Amino acid sequence: MYTKKVISHFKNPHNQGKIKDADAIGEAGNPVCGDVMKIYLKMAKNKKGEEIIKDVKFETLGCAAAIAVSSALTDLVKGKTIKEALKITKDQIVKDLGGLPAPKIHCSMLGVEALHEAIKNYKKEHSNKT
Repeated sequence: MYTKKVISHFKNPHNQGKIKDADAIGEAGNPVCGDVMKIYLKMAKNKKGEEIIKDVKFETLGCAAAIAVSSALTDLVKGKTIKEALKITKDQIVKDLGGLPAPKIHCSMLGVEALHEAIKNYKKEHSNKT
């Protein structure tokens, strides 16, 4: 049984789509269930000069839980520094959604993996330019 918040994120996902000129893209998938998540990041600097996630979007092919996780994750990371974003855990996403059925908990891990992959790709690209 899905919570109202999961159903809401599934029916009206936040930040769904592509960022055409994304600074980084990360992708994660689960070969068992077939879910695939792609996270797009647009970076900027805050007033302290720290790099923050200015914009984030996702494309997810998967079940209701996978789409809800992607939506909730993008809400959680928008405006965060890279360091703050890397601290977000699957448990935080599940808690934010009010819980997920046990067989769907793996979806929250996919979101975290896709985010970490995008940040890793951003750092790799960015370090080459400096």
